[in-house]
Amino acid sequence: MESADKYALVTGASSGIGWHFSEELARRGYSVIAISNQPDRLAALKSNLEGQYPVTVRILDTGLDRAESPETVIRFCSDNNIEPEVVVNNAGMFFFGEITTIDHERMRSMLNLHMLTPALLCRHFGRQMARKGCGYILNVSSITTVMPYPGISVYAPTKAFLRHFSRSFRTEMKLDNVNVTCLIPGATDTSLYDKGSLNISLLRKLGLLKKPEDVARSGIKALFAKRAEYIPGIINKLALFIIPVIPRFVIEYITRNTTIIRKKKDISN
Repeated sequence: MESADKYALVTGASSGIGWHFSEELARRGYSVIAISNQPDRLAALKSNLEGQYPVTVRILDTGLDRAESPETVIRFCSDNNIEPEVVVNNAGMFFFGEITTIDHERMRSMLNLHMLTPALLCRHFGRQMARKGCGYILNVSSITTVMPYPGISVYAPTKAFLRHFSRSFRTEMKLDNVNVTCLIPGATDTSLYDKGSLNISLLRKLGLLKKPEDVARSGIKALFAKRAEYIPGIINKLALFIIPVIPRFVIEYITRNTTIIRKKKDISN
């Protein structure tokens, strides 16, 4: 069979939710531009998708946490004469740490990855979509947008930027028949969590931990339904209202009596 001639671009495509975004889009007939800094996983994704669906998977092995990263992606698409119909800004990284103790380059990487890169990719590909009068952009934020808590003082605000940016960008792009959706997932069963120390099955049953394939499927469904925002799971929806009203003294007490902030956790893709 001939491969699809319509493309979807997915950042952070090699693992977690990004892998399943790619699979869901391929299932819908999109060839995929898969971007990540995990070349072995990208090769596995390409083999998997091209073996199951009549699509082409083009892989770009690059990090997206540098100032020049957006131009690298833009140049790759230009060199391959591809103007994607769908763009999914999914790539992210996570770590705990107090701001004054975080490594300078690690902090810069998160700021670039969660704000600069997706915003500039939205600008470039949004312009292309506007000229055509159609297109879809999905930006992946986080439930932590309402959690300006110690230990995630860089992560949560950068994800909040992406959420608010998406809302404003959506309003502008509606005039050009281009849809922008923001996905706001909570805890998801990815490599972020230590499977040996958590009862994953129980957390799933309680609705506290979502399967990445479910999050991806619901996100793509919301995108094509032209939803402004989508929050997977009832508990996550409730969290948006409950968490902001937790008294500050409770947060301060937890901060004083736990060492979680200084635990070494760093997952990136």
